[in-house]
Amino acid sequence: MVATSRLNRFERQTEILRSIAHPIRLAMIELLQRGRRLSVSEIHSALKIEQATASHHLKILRQVGIVKVEREGRYSYYLLADEVYPQIVQLLA
Repeated sequence: MVATSRLNRFERQTEILRSIAHPIRLAMIELLQRGRRLSVSEIHSALKIEQATASHHLKILRQVGIVKVEREGRYSYYLLADEVYPQIVQLLA
């Protein structure tokens, strides 16, 4: 039982690490670590990437729980779900 629980935890950790293992997603985490919530438009503008590309990478980060979305009317704003993710990025640097 304990081994299965530990294995599940390691699988989850691996999934998170895989999801941030991309230059654009690392840049997004760094951008969001300033504590502001940003729209897709603000993110794609800041990173100088296509909006569709930004949306794709944000979806991956959202699926594993690294970013969360706050909706206001027809607008969506992204922010980090936990302050631990910028620390992981700093460790990689």
